[in-house]
Amino acid sequence: MEHHLILRVITKILIAPILIFAFYVQFHGDYSPGGGFQAGIIFAVGFILYALVFGLRPTKKVLPEWVVHKFMALGVLIFAGTGVAGLMMGGNYLNYSVLAEIPQKGQHLGLLLIEFGVGTTVAAVMISIFYAFAGRPPRISDEDW
Repeated sequence: MEHHLILRVITKILIAPILIFAFYVQFHGDYSPGGGFQAGIIFAVGFILYALVFGLRPTKKVLPEWVVHKFMALGVLIFAGTGVAGLMMGGNYLNYSVLAEIPQKGQHLGLLLIEFGVGTTVAAVMISIFYAFAGRPPRISDEDW
C-alpha cells in the first residue's frame, strides 16, 4: 500500500472531517435529522476507512479491540443508566423529565444521554464487526483469483 500516495494523503485529510461530522450528527440529532445511530455509523466509517487504506494492524494500534469491546458495554450502560436514573428519581423507566428541575431540560438531557449511548454502542459494534471480518485469513491467495 506504500505506492498509493494520493489515496493515503486524501484519507488523512478526510478522517478528521468525517469524525467531526459524526459528532455534529450526534449532538444535533434532536434538532435535525440524525442522532445516535447515524452518528455511530459515521464515526465507525472514519476508522474503517483508515483501516482500508493503512491496514488493520495500524488501526488496531490506534483503536485496540479491547477498547472497542469496552465502548460497546459503556454505550449500553449509558443507555440503561439513563433509564435507571429516571426510576431512581421517581419517574418511569426512560422518563427523562425527572432528570432536571425543569421537565423540558430533563427531556433534553435524557435525549442527549440516550443518543450518546446509542452512538457509542453502534460505532463500537460496527468497528468490532469490521475487525472480525477483516482479521480473518483469506481462503484463497490473491494469485488464485
